[in-house]
Amino acid sequence: MKRKKISTSNIIFIVVIILFIVPQTRLFFQVWIHKGVSLINQSSVIDEADRTSVSYTNWQLKSDADTSLNFNETKGKVVLINFWATWCPPCIAEMPSLQDLYTDYGDKAVFLFVTHDDFEKVEQFKSKNQFTFEVFNALTPPPSELSVHTIPRTFIINKNGDIVVDESGSVNWNSDKVRGQLDQLLSE
Repeated sequence: MKRKKISTSNIIFIVVIILFIVPQTRLFFQVWIHKGVSLINQSSVIDEADRTSVSYTNWQLKSDADTSLNFNETKGKVVLINFWATWCPPCIAEMPSLQDLYTDYGDKAVFLFVTHDDFEKVEQFKSKNQFTFEVFNALTPPPSELSVHTIPRTFIINKNGDIVVDESGSVNWNSDKVRGQLDQLLSE
């Protein structure tokens, strides 16, 4: 009888599979992989002819700072809307880049980080990761153009109310490309 030799690549493959199965290591490795994906997945501006305008409905939001916001209040402003959750690996992977963008552009554009998670969970997540952005729960359904079925999903809306960026999955939002896009939108 011949014995099969176990190769190093087979051992590595088995170890990786085990790391993804064990609950204590699964999230870490999923986030790590999505961080790598975010470096490849770049934000792109939608061609002007293909853009959709947002209908400014009375979308009501409540923040973790206990403030209320009517989406109508964002008319005429550049708005970044990120739908996410504290348990979502691709969301967790892109959050540091969104925090960096928020730190530099939070006083120039409106950032709406929208989740269904309860604020207690959100505050623990923000505290653990030293995130400072305000987080919102939707009290009423968003405009149909912003209806999402997967997370993370991020929209950037220009001052005219057109969706100029619509990205799903983890993205490096703190890239020169995105900063250039925001600078352009803010100058219009």
